[in-house]
Amino acid sequence: MIARIPELPAPFLEPRHRELAAFARARLAEPLTRIDDDFAAGRLEESTAARAAVKALAGTRLLHESVMGEARSLCVARAEVACLSGFADTLLALQGLGSCPIRLAGTPEQKSRYLEAAAFGSAIPAFALTEPEAGSDARSLRTTARRDGDHYVLDGEKTLITNAGIADWYCLFARLEGDGHHVAFVIDAGTPGFTVAERFVVLAPHPIGRLELKGCRVPVSARLGAEGQGLEIALATLDRFRASVGAAAIGLASRALGEARRHVKARKQFGKALADFQLTKADLADCFVELELARLAVFRAAWLIDQPGSEAGSAKEAAGAASSLAKLHATEAASRIIDRAVQQHGGRGVVQGCIVERLHREVRALRIYEGTSEIQRLILARELLNGALAGEELAS
Repeated sequence: MIARIPELPAPFLEPRHRELAAFARARLAEPLTRIDDDFAAGRLEESTAARAAVKALAGTRLLHESVMGEARSLCVARAEVACLSGFADTLLALQGLGSCPIRLAGTPEQKSRYLEAAAFGSAIPAFALTEPEAGSDARSLRTTARRDGDHYVLDGEKTLITNAGIADWYCLFARLEGDGHHVAFVIDAGTPGFTVAERFVVLAPHPIGRLELKGCRVPVSARLGAEGQGLEIALATLDRFRASVGAAAIGLASRALGEARRHVKARKQFGKALADFQLTKADLADCFVELELARLAVFRAAWLIDQPGSEAGSAKEAAGAASSLAKLHATEAASRIIDRAVQQHGGRGVVQGCIVERLHREVRALRIYEGTSEIQRLILARELLNGALAGEELAS
């Protein structure tokens, strides 16, 4: 049985969000746990396990909301799935992240072909932005796109691309040869000149690798938006998903704290349960405080994103700042909570196969991808110093 921690009421959520969470707990715990166990035991290889996770999510409202729904539904979905399986959360997130550029800028034909397939789990997308020399600095892309009649010719390299090798298509970003403006494309797997050059083994295993483009010809109809809009599309996608990274952190931390609570109530030392020691109680209380504050920060950010008019002006600035705050606090807090859960398990906590050991590996990447903790601090400091935080003019 999944170890869970009771949650305090969430004022930014509505009954439909709680119904979505209940569905995830009732319907997905068994299949996702089984996939995790089979993968860990070597009965499934990585790509097969990834496809199995998407299949388990396919056809559910949870997946549809993650691709086509609002920010709060996405955050609820990621928090619940991450609590069950960090591996499955990665796949769930990429169904949305890898198709969001099409949702934002795709033509009706592109949306019909790609979005529905992602929303129903019949196809797997990827988001290809990062390059060897362009991580946090997305403006420094070196992959080029050259117009050649009714085609573009792409050359370059992408790295640390989740779903590399299993994706059916890739939303990919490049610089226009000559003027340097950015442009976005949707590229089908198997396109000549487009190859998965390498697969990586990372701390918490999931499909991830390096892409190469050598004379890759794609039709003009594969472009997303207009020439020059590529960076705008990429950043808008990341803005939409940033708070959901914090939601995934909440899910991982909630599982870890639940496992810690179960362990300290059962484990006896010096003639009594670990839960009877004052230091253990204080540690659990501190973890619960951090978890609940992270939950509030994440769902406030998602609520702001969901408000009408949140895509422009001061409302956009407020939602952006709240999302940066949510990602920064939730991922850093989750890292501390999970580290404490490992400590409370003692030697058992570092043995491979222990749930908190797995969570310790899974949470680490959340402080890096979709904007590192350092980048979030720079964003928040800029907003604070420039006086751009919403409502400051009213307070001054």
